[in-house]
Amino acid sequence: MGAQLLPLLIITLFWAGVGIVLPFLVPKGPNKGIMQVILMLTGVCCWLFWLCCYVAQMNPLIGPQLDKHTLLVMAKEWGDGL
Repeated sequence: MGAQLLPLLIITLFWAGVGIVLPFLVPKGPNKGIMQVILMLTGVCCWLFWLCCYVAQMNPLIGPQLDKHTLLVMAKEWGDGL
């Protein structure tokens, strides 16, 4: 199982819209610069958090913990002798 292109593209476009497009739509005011920075940081941080979670699911470091009996039953059913 590898990375799929469609989810990566959709989520990247969504957060790119938040971080690149929305800062241009902020109305004028005394806090316009702060709001633009907030939107850019939100887009980058949320995209990076999602990417880390997505990549971590491709090759998990911790698998299911099976007891010895379950492993022996699986080996017998699947035809692999231990």
